[in-house]
Amino acid sequence: MSLADPQSITISGTAISLPRTSVGDDRSEYTSGDGLNQLILSHTYGKRTRRMLRFDTSKLAPDPYRTADNVKRSMSVYTVFDLPDAGYDAVQALAVYAGYKALIAASSDVAITKLLGGES
Repeated sequence: MSLADPQSITISGTAISLPRTSVGDDRSEYTSGDGLNQLILSHTYGKRTRRMLRFDTSKLAPDPYRTADNVKRSMSVYTVFDLPDAGYDAVQALAVYAGYKALIAASSDVAITKLLGGES
């Protein structure tokens, strides 16, 4: 089952619509009209089950070596659930995620701010 179509993400106060552009058995993709933003949900099965939600974003920025030229720059943010074949059901995994989400959002995202600043 896929997420609702379209999805939306707001970055710096700007909402970006992400209509579904691809769907398969274990993967769905949602891409902005300009192709610069993409949301991917995927599932990989093996000895462990991996469930991933990934957001890729790109922008044009000055080339640091030729400032008159713009080049495409990109970054990604993703969450991966790496689950054993038994021992954690969806409710338990969601409880772990809720704790993790509270940790990274605490005190105005201080843990992520420090991480992005190179602190550990």
